[in-house]
Amino acid sequence: MSKTQKTITNFFKRKVIDDDESNCKKPCTDVGGDKLVLRPQHDNLKIVQSNNNSRLVAGGYISAKWYQSFEQEFHKSYFKNLEKFITNERNSHTIYPPENQVFSWSFHCDIDNVKVIILGQDPYHGPKQANGLAFSVERDVAKPPSLINIFKEIKNEYPEFKIPAHGDLKQWSSQGVLLLNASLTVRANQANSHSNHGWEQFTDSIIKYLNQNYSNRVFMLWGNYAQKKGAVIDSKKHLVLKSVHPSPLSVMRGFFGCGHFKQANDYLIKHGIKPIDWTKLD
Repeated sequence: MSKTQKTITNFFKRKVIDDDESNCKKPCTDVGGDKLVLRPQHDNLKIVQSNNNSRLVAGGYISAKWYQSFEQEFHKSYFKNLEKFITNERNSHTIYPPENQVFSWSFHCDIDNVKVIILGQDPYHGPKQANGLAFSVERDVAKPPSLINIFKEIKNEYPEFKIPAHGDLKQWSSQGVLLLNASLTVRANQANSHSNHGWEQFTDSIIKYLNQNYSNRVFMLWGNYAQKKGAVIDSKKHLVLKSVHPSPLSVMRGFFGCGHFKQANDYLIKHGIKPIDWTKLD
């Protein structure tokens, strides 16, 4: 077995919500020979994994392509400490999202097809909400206030957009929208409970990698936290769009009317990149 195929250690369990929301089922995989045996656990996570296209990291599977790009991060001391922390947390608390969804973004959005990066802060910390994609929730869960406001802004920019009854954003991800939270796990009902334990360093490495190795990407930075995290982005190589957070606490101070979704598509088209169909959320 090659080095990249070795597991790093079991590391995840369940997960929590996004920073702005604090105010206001399920394939699990087991390795069986040359295949991964899927156990029903999250109905909306339709990921077929094999030893060829995924790697086990901290108890959860990450896409092999993403793993190869960040393999060195998993061997650093901060990540090993993070791994121990998450293991202990899952042994004693309810953590969101489930292990099999912590890296779901890596399967839904191919690293070589990333066009737009939307940064979040914390996974949703309510039951069945977090699914590994920032701002997204499972289809049988009520849409959070920030996501409702995001849909309203898209409706402003694209009047033909029919706001869906659900908040599942996987169809954006499959088109090249990386919905990345700064922290990938959280304790149930405790926003930011997994902050400053190593996740931020890992997701910083993702931002730096995309910034350095690609050109003409769009970064949407909503709120002070995302803007601070995205300070390393080279605005000469990429389009950096900034606004207040879509939270009800700040949405009226500049998010509505920001025009980010059309600006992103205009930029992509200008650089010969297929735009995102923001209205496609069947």
